[in-house]
Amino acid sequence: MAYQGKRICQIVKVKPERLAEYIEIHKKVPSPVLNLIEKYNIHDYSIFYSEHFQLLIANFKYLGDDLERDSELMRNEPANAEWWKITDGMQQTLVEGSTGSTDPKGWWVGLEEVFRVE
Repeated sequence: MAYQGKRICQIVKVKPERLAEYIEIHKKVPSPVLNLIEKYNIHDYSIFYSEHFQLLIANFKYLGDDLERDSELMRNEPANAEWWKITDGMQQTLVEGSTGSTDPKGWWVGLEEVFRVE
């Protein structure tokens, strides 16, 4: 079976003093936010934590046909803006000059895939 879609991996630093809170709020992500993830063609989404580097590592499949368009539309969704305002306060971006998750520059740094086997 041929691979369909694009796998995305991103990183952002987490403020150590906010980690427990970050984990806790992700136990009850609001339904509107979860619905938008699917609406904008994101599937199989997970976030990992690296204690050594204090990094959050997101990994998901994008199954749409225009990632830039879907990303822009998602940034403009009020439910996401509200959620990201909360989570951005728990994070420290590695994107120089970014003002938050709604910034077109991005908040999480995208990583280049160098190998995959399915």
